[in-house]
Amino acid sequence: MSKEKIKVIFLDRDGVINEETGYTYKIQDFKFIEGVFDSLNTLKNIGYEFIVVSNQSGISRKMYTLSEFHILNEWMLKMFNLNEINITDVFICPHGPDDNCGCRKPKAGLFYKAFQKYDINLDSSWMIGDSERDIIAANTAGIINTILVRSGHEINEDTTKAKFIIDSVKNLDQIITS
Repeated sequence: MSKEKIKVIFLDRDGVINEETGYTYKIQDFKFIEGVFDSLNTLKNIGYEFIVVSNQSGISRKMYTLSEFHILNEWMLKMFNLNEINITDVFICPHGPDDNCGCRKPKAGLFYKAFQKYDINLDSSWMIGDSERDIIAANTAGIINTILVRSGHEINEDTTKAKFIIDSVKNLDQIITS
């Protein structure tokens, strides 16, 4: 008997989960976006799992260390757990824009790493991002269900490839219903 593929909500971190302040790496600077826990709980209750895919170029820019990232990440995961949400995994790209890696969005490497580790149903999965590079990376990886939130970077709503545009992650459950 084969195991059923999981349906995943892929989430960018800065601007989607927490307020975009630029290179957030300290717990005291990390502010969850209002409604993120309620929205993800609703989606959890209809069978979604959550994977964070995030560019963290502040590491290669020497603004913070990988160790500092992990401290904040562990705290963030603990806050999700306290709100009864399990984040299945976190995939990051620590490289800068000039490093020519395959994992920095808009390239799709972070998604491919997730696909190697988990049996994911691409047709039922979604990417939630705050910049066009999130959408491009998801589309390249075969995820066509995409939502761009206005709570992070400035976006060009006329040219975006996103399927939907919403004001905040707190409005996710209005789009994703099954």
